[in-house]
Formats: sequence, C-alpha cells, structure tokens
Amino acid sequence: MNGRELPAMAFSNHGVLTRRSFMALAGAGLLGAAVPHSLRAEVVTNDRCRRPNIVLIFADDLGYGDLSCYNQRAEPTPNIDSIARNGVRFTDGYVTAPMCSPSRAGLMTGRYQQRFGHEFNAGGASRSHTQGLGLPISERTIADVLKKAGYVTGMIGKSHLGSQTRFMPTNRGFDEFFGFLHGANTYIEPSDARGIHSYDKPKRNTRSSKTRTALQSLYRGATPVKEPEYLTDAFTREALSFIERHANEPFFLYVAYNAVHTPLQVTDRYYRRFAHVKNEPLRIYTAMIHALDEGVGAILNKLKQQSLEEDTLLFFISDNGAVHRLGSNHPLLAGKLYPFEGGIRVPFLAQWPGHMPAGLEFRQPVISLDVFATAVALGQAEPPADRPIDGTNLMPYLSGNSHSAPHGILFWRNGTNLAVRKGRWKYVNLNRKRTFLFDLQEDVGEKHDMSKDEPEIVAELEKALAEWEGQTIEPLWPSRGTVPVRLDAHGLGGGTYELFI
Repeated sequence: MNGRELPAMAFSNHGVLTRRSFMALAGAGLLGAAVPHSLRAEVVTNDRCRRPNIVLIFADDLGYGDLSCYNQRAEPTPNIDSIARNGVRFTDGYVTAPMCSPSRAGLMTGRYQQRFGHEFNAGGASRSHTQGLGLPISERTIADVLKKAGYVTGMIGKSHLGSQTRFMPTNRGFDEFFGFLHGANTYIEPSDARGIHSYDKPKRNTRSSKTRTALQSLYRGATPVKEPEYLTDAFTREALSFIERHANEPFFLYVAYNAVHTPLQVTDRYYRRFAHVKNEPLRIYTAMIHALDEGVGAILNKLKQQSLEEDTLLFFISDNGAVHRLGSNHPLLAGKLYPFEGGIRVPFLAQWPGHMPAGLEFRQPVISLDVFATAVALGQAEPPADRPIDGTNLMPYLSGNSHSAPHGILFWRNGTNLAVRKGRWKYVNLNRKRTFLFDLQEDVGEKHDMSKDEPEIVAELEKALAEWEGQTIEPLWPSRGTVPVRLDAHGLGGGTYELFI
C-alpha cells in the first residue's frame, strides 16, 4: 500500500459500517450478503484514512469517435488519452439520454431521470426561466450527498438543470459555482470577439450578437459576472483554482465543459494549429476539441503538482453522442437525439493511480449513473434511503473482486423512443411503432436488424421494458418539439420518425 489508500470499510444500504462491523461481517463470512455491490466500497487499508477526491469532467456533445483513444483516425487528443493509459477505458460506457439536460439529471442523482419526470431538456432559455423547468427539488444530487459527508463541493461550467434560483447549483449541494445555467452559451463575450473564429449555419456569424443576454449570463455563485476569456480556458482556470484552494481537504469537483456544443467558436491559439483541416466548420470543431484536451491536461497536471494524483478518482465522460455529420461517433450508428449507439454510447474514462489498474479496457456495459454510486461508496457517504439508486459502485469490478457484469440490463426512454441493452442484445423502438434488435457483439454499428429472427428475445426485452416503465412517471414537461428523420439515410429501410428535442 502507498499510504494514501482508504481504510477498511463496508457499506450497508443506509450508510457506512464501522471498521469493527466490517471485521465482524468478514469473520462470519457474511460480507457478501450484507453489503450490496451497488454501494459496496473496495476493501483497502491505510493508516492515513483519507477518502479520495472525486473529479468529474463532463464534455458536451463529444462523440465516441472524436478522441484518438477510441478512434485512430481522429486528431490526437493526448491528454484525454492519458486517462485511458493511466486508468480504464470503458468500451461500452453509456449515458441515460441522447441529449443534454436529462443526461445530466441522471448523472447528478444516480437515478434514471424518468423516475422523477426529467425526461426532456429543461430549456430553451426563456422557457426554462418562465415555466420553472428544472431538476425536481425533491431529488438529492451527488453534491448534496458528498457535502453532507464532509466534502467541499464545486461546479464549473454548464448546469442545464433549471435557471430559477431554486435550481442554481449553489442550492443543489455545491459550495461553489462558476458557469451558466442553460443549454448553450457563446464562448466569448460577443462584443469582444477579436481573434475568434466562428461558424454557425447558414452563414450566420455569432459575432453579430452584441452581448450575452441576461438568460445567458455567467455566474459566480448566484451573482452574474463578465468573463473576457475564451470559455473553455476560463473553465479550466477555475478548475485549477478550486483544486489549489482545496488541496488539503476532500473535494468533489464537477467540471462541465460546454465544449464542443455549438456555437462553433475557437480562438486563434487553437485554430491555427489545424490549417491542414480544409473544411472550415470541421477545422473549428477540431480546434475546440483540442482546447478541451488542453484543459483536461492542465487539470491532470495540477493534481500532480499538488501531489493529489493518487488521492483522486477522476472520470471523463460526454453527455451524449456527437451531432451527426459534424462530430464522429465512429463506428456507431447515428448521433445525438437518437436511441441508437451513436446517441447514448460515449467516451467514458476513469483513473485513480494506485487503486485502479492502468491501461485496462473494460468491455462490460456501464452507465453514467455509476459515478454517483461509486463516489458515495468511496466517500463514505449516505445515499438517500427512501428511493432506489440505479447506479453501481464500479470499484469491485475494476479491481477484479467481482467477475459479473455491473448491470444485467439498461434502459432508455426519450418520449416515444425507447431502448434496452441486455448483454449482447440491444432493442430499439422508434415512436412505439418500429422495433429493431441488434447483436452488439457482432454488429456494434447496428446495421442488421434481427428482430424477425429472434422474436423470443424481442418479447423478453419488451417485457423487461414494460416492467421498468412501471417504475417511472410521466414527463413533468413536454419536449420543445420533434425533428423528422428518415431511416433510409442510416441503411435501416424506409419510414419517417420523430426525434425529441
């Protein structure tokens, strides 16, 4: 042991068992029965008894194939790739929705957001503010739980969980907040966009706006502030400051970059490095990924400089797949808004040097809900006892102590579009009209519909889906609308279907 590992401990359904309780359980051979995998902490020893810091980096609209650790044809992303080298690359890492706000609701609560009605985006900006859309106040966030356990908590970046005062991050468990509340923002103050390269179709330059509106304000805490720096760099700056100021206490830091969400904007500093990319919007998009990668690298370096690398569990995840035809979801089908793999399977990486294996490729399905359960277990925190937590503590699976899969089955629902993953099988239902079945072990690109060949599997997954839907509620607000898509564009035959936005 290296002097920085956790004390021996075990968790009940309602919180932490003492070391004495753990030893009694272990001696009686009852540990496996008494401690569920979903909240079980790793058993390690340490005289120092320090709980790990938790750093969660959440990218925006970054595709599965946008990183070179997932796609050899992508432009190099060396800093993000280093997380895979020093930790775990999840090949089958999912989020709970193919769009921003509901994905974040699941991430923050460790619960399928359909359980509490946050099924659609809490936006646009004016609708969110005037109608009071946001993560229900009855829900407890990961920040709520870790703060109660003694962690200092900070959020930087995009919230997208409601814009009214009661929904602000500082009222949802975060001690500190620097960022914005809605689904998108300009990367630079429009009145001072010198040296900024922008692209917004069709032929509309985002520099034409005069200032950020009140609904697009940046906040420090609950106070609107002006920010002159390129937003990706500003969020990195704030993350480094948080780590430096709280290096001597356990902390949870959530860095929710809005990169690479539109508008497409990047500074000369990053843009000029990609002159070889001749397509202008793709050049800007690629440079934005590079800015994100540099930001992640700065965070990793700060943890090393503060001697916190081995004291910190770090996750890097995207909130959903890339916008189709701009970002890369290679080799997956479709992208953002779709229930196919390109919409919900995302870059998913984690590292905790000395505690997680380095260079591990983990091929079992995991989901963003697992961040909550893993952090609660390792942080010796008490999850809400009055509601189901759908995530699983991943540490037993990464250490090799458990050889089963973290999840037997996973579910998605976005309006009338649904999906189920069980083992190798993926079921998709579009508009509750058209069903598909894919064998992801043989067909990760979802090119071959096997629903007519395997009717018993379809029936099994439809039954499981119905049982899961029985645990959910109706959406608390309607979607902003739908967009029509033709499946023949994806090689799946004809028909026009609706995707929810």
